[in-house]
Amino acid sequence: MTVLVVDGANVVGSVPDGWWKDRASAARKLHERLLVGDTSYDVIVLVLEGGAKAGVRPGRDAHVLTVHAAKDGDSEIRRQVTTRRERGDAVTVVTADRALAANVAPALVLSPSWLLDRI
Repeated sequence: MTVLVVDGANVVGSVPDGWWKDRASAARKLHERLLVGDTSYDVIVLVLEGGAKAGVRPGRDAHVLTVHAAKDGDSEIRRQVTTRRERGDAVTVVTADRALAANVAPALVLSPSWLLDRI
């Protein structure tokens, strides 16, 4: 299976559109775009943290699985990558966080702009 793990905070934060005023709404908009976006992945895992969690309930909607980070988003993203790779899935992560990118190797890492261009 092909899996795209999305750093929700990082993707939302890459566009200066006032997201910081309503993190829940920004997360909901990203989720809606992921549902209809043009990607070739079997599953998209949207990782949300903090106030953004109020915007989308955890669970699966079509091909998008929303996960609420228990602590910080980076830890949950690393956990998702490890779990998925152990299952034999091909995993790609969307983030601009260089430290996180280094910690999810050998997963492919793509930028938020790559994703936003497709959704």
